[in-house]
Amino acid sequence: MLRRLRWPLLFVAVLAPFAALAAVPVQDLTADWPGMAAVTIFVAAYVLVVAEEFTGLRKSQPVMLAAGVIWGVLAIAAARWDMSDALHAAVSEYLLEFAELLLFLLAAMTYVNAMSERRLFEALRVWLLRKGLGYRALFWTTGTLAFCLSPLIDNLTTALVMCAVVLAVGRDSPKFVSLACINIVVAANAGGAFSPFGDITTLMVWQAGKVDFTEFFVLFLPSLANWIVPALCMHLAVPKGMPALADDSVRIKRGAWIIVVLFAFTVALAVGFHQFLHLPPFLGMMTGLALLKLYGWRLTRIANAIQAEEFAREGTPGDVDAFDSYEQVARAEWDTLLFFFGVIMCVGALGYCGYLALLSHAFYGGLGATTANVLVGLLSSILDNIPMMVAVLQMAPSMDHGQWLLVTFTAGVGGSLLSIGSAAGVALMGQARGRYTFFSHLRWSWAIALGYAAGVGLHLLVNARHFTGVP
Repeated sequence: MLRRLRWPLLFVAVLAPFAALAAVPVQDLTADWPGMAAVTIFVAAYVLVVAEEFTGLRKSQPVMLAAGVIWGVLAIAAARWDMSDALHAAVSEYLLEFAELLLFLLAAMTYVNAMSERRLFEALRVWLLRKGLGYRALFWTTGTLAFCLSPLIDNLTTALVMCAVVLAVGRDSPKFVSLACINIVVAANAGGAFSPFGDITTLMVWQAGKVDFTEFFVLFLPSLANWIVPALCMHLAVPKGMPALADDSVRIKRGAWIIVVLFAFTVALAVGFHQFLHLPPFLGMMTGLALLKLYGWRLTRIANAIQAEEFAREGTPGDVDAFDSYEQVARAEWDTLLFFFGVIMCVGALGYCGYLALLSHAFYGGLGATTANVLVGLLSSILDNIPMMVAVLQMAPSMDHGQWLLVTFTAGVGGSLLSIGSAAGVALMGQARGRYTFFSHLRWSWAIALGYAAGVGLHLLVNARHFTGVP
């Protein structure tokens, strides 16, 4: 009979003090054929994820397939060893993790899509184009905005918005586009590292109850250093010229600013549900999503009334700014959400087989927490920060708040070292195809590494009080 281990797995997003830690059964399959098959399948799938730029295969597709195949292999083994009930319990736990995070992210993505549909981001782009800034001024302006916006609307969305600005003003300067995109990726990832809403990894850490909402803000100075250092290194390489001024104009649609207010209120609800009601934050986000839908209903009624009036007066309907909240839900980043499903289920399967226990012992037992957490950030540049953070949370190493803040920071900003290490980098390679590439980013990885080292060092220095040595 196989030796059984049991280790605690925190529910993602279940933060109530009365909620007990769920124990997921772990089987020692590390030296058996099902475990080795699981590792092989996952590695093959992740090679395809990393090669997304070259294959055109969406990153969710291979990991979703791998998740199904891996758990199918484990089910065959479990049936032979009369362990089907334990395996079913493990699948249910990991599915619950995904479901709770899915609902949170779906609400946030819908709000961001709604603001985009109301043309708020397009208005920001035109406003910047009209400022008459030079390339170097735009380099710092887009970087600053990326750093400041990513804690609020997530690093991926921020990077895409700023990249649109860069592409619009840099038509005649491919060098500017390349450097500005690198700067945006670093700034967006750095800005997202000191906010629970800035990145999926920070959201996971917050919802897992490892770091309190306000504790994330102590990472501001390390995050700032992580961006400023490489930006200063790249500054002199940015062309000195002036782009052509734009004469575009954008009309913000009706209700845009009310949606911004509703989004801020929704974030406050999520925090309040956790801090005061001791409920999972996704409940606050879904409540806020309901408010958006109700306001969408109001906008539709107004649009229908205006349309009827315009038709009666002019014989043709005018521009009535109709709003469909369900369309914004459909426009959510489903590839990212399904990728996250595949990652959670795959990494969960590896944990079920006992591999994460071995990895945790090798990393945190052998290297020490600080070295291990710095290494997590470096590995994030190759393997993407999402699966790395999923693995760390499922390892559940005993660390103080200083170390949890450190791994939150390193996983968030470590992905900036390579263009494939973060969702922002991958997205911008597609958006600025041919001008921002893997190798153009790689040429400045040394500067980004200096920022990474500066951020880690600053965190160890200014946040030393959080390193108590007590789990």
